[in-house]
Amino acid sequence: MPKHLLLFVSLVGLAAPAFAVDPAIKKQLEKLDPSTRLEQSCDTEAMSRINQDSTGFKPDKVIAYTFKDPIAGDNSLQAPGAVFRSKGDWYHLSYNCITGPQHINVRELNYQIGDKVPREKWDKYYLYD
Repeated sequence: MPKHLLLFVSLVGLAAPAFAVDPAIKKQLEKLDPSTRLEQSCDTEAMSRINQDSTGFKPDKVIAYTFKDPIAGDNSLQAPGAVFRSKGDWYHLSYNCITGPQHINVRELNYQIGDKVPREKWDKYYLYD
């Protein structure tokens, strides 16, 4: 595997949501406060897109705030210090996400996958198996 694996995906939706939200997930998201809903919607979509777009990754968790705090806008989230877990390993992740006004439907998502996080740094950043 190359030292830096970089994937860049840009998906844009205008009037309608770009990605369908599973009804069960939508129901759970609606229970959250708006800022948490924004982050969870973006994390869930990032996980889904990585799984769909890449070969070799099977993400089961995304955390937006591991290495840097995310920057939230009205309907957007920039997560330059995110991570995701795949097959028991953690990887650096950066993403930009735009949602609709209810913070449920993701309209645009750009992401970039970085290096694997060395296991000896997991405790420092509260990462787990």
